[in-house]
Amino acid sequence: MTVFLVITTLSLSREIRLQGIGKKPKLNSLSSCNFFSGKWVFDNRSHTIYSGSNCSFISFLDDGMACQNYGRKDVNYLYWKWQPHDCDLPRFNATAMLEKLRNKRLVYVGDSLNRNQWVSMVCMLESSIHTHVKHVHFNGSLVTLRAIILFPTFVKEYNATIDFYWAPLLVESNCDDAWHHRMKDRVLRVDSIAKHARFWEDADVLVFNSYLWWRLDLTVLWGSFESADAKYEQLGMLRTYELGLQTWSDWLDTHVNRTKTRVFFVSISPTHSRGEEWRKAEVENCYNETEPISNAEYWGSESDSGMMRLVEAAIKKLNERSGVKADLLNITQLSEYRKEHIHPFTESIGIL
Repeated sequence: MTVFLVITTLSLSREIRLQGIGKKPKLNSLSSCNFFSGKWVFDNRSHTIYSGSNCSFISFLDDGMACQNYGRKDVNYLYWKWQPHDCDLPRFNATAMLEKLRNKRLVYVGDSLNRNQWVSMVCMLESSIHTHVKHVHFNGSLVTLRAIILFPTFVKEYNATIDFYWAPLLVESNCDDAWHHRMKDRVLRVDSIAKHARFWEDADVLVFNSYLWWRLDLTVLWGSFESADAKYEQLGMLRTYELGLQTWSDWLDTHVNRTKTRVFFVSISPTHSRGEEWRKAEVENCYNETEPISNAEYWGSESDSGMMRLVEAAIKKLNERSGVKADLLNITQLSEYRKEHIHPFTESIGIL
């Protein structure tokens, strides 16, 4: 979702200002703005930053991301703009973003939600810079984009690296293969993260997410997958999720460079699979929906508040005990409203 990318950009530096705009935000300054409390407003006067038909990365990675390529005729979903109650969000500025990422590495880590955010980020950069050179490299679960931007009158190399790393449970599991991961019986080593973390430990900005893959029965493996005397145990979803977050938090506490690395955790992405929650028939879902939910109090039944509280507690504890700068990107409520804007992976049972 574009607003998440803009919020991430703002969070990297709350002093960012959009070039060419001489006025201040109409309400509070960005430094005191709650980006996550607001409403969606329809704005078809501003041009869209990108769509599924004009970004090479969407078809390059997964055609399922390109709704228009699959025959979706309505395009109104492209023109809804997130409007916080406290401030105005500056429009995404690709050049400003690349300046902030000059000689740096941004890594999205998690499941298909973060893969979608990674694709959205590179699409926004690609569509905003007229001429460009890009290099994409696949290394198992790691997908890397290196951006070397060329302008007409001079060459300017940002050396900005934007990666996605597939780790749907963050910790080691039998679902870790980037392309073959649809396991009916999910097994994880809830105390093991080093196998994955070695691919992102040098990042300047880390954006994590992990939610949907915990929503089915999980078996905890104590020991290695290769060990003959390993023990298996089922602890329940919330307890297992808590242990996984603890392992993630302990790794950050031990390995993160506090003077260099910013850490973000993206909250729950809603599923919109129960149409009765917005007064449709019980058997219906978000198919053919064309407008957001207008009820400001709406909260879908499949967004687990208990898991949200565990994430909030883990981040609070991490900040207090270790000084690691970690922030929660609470996209859940604003995403709950967008029943017509399907995330092609989290909205589909296929991911499970």
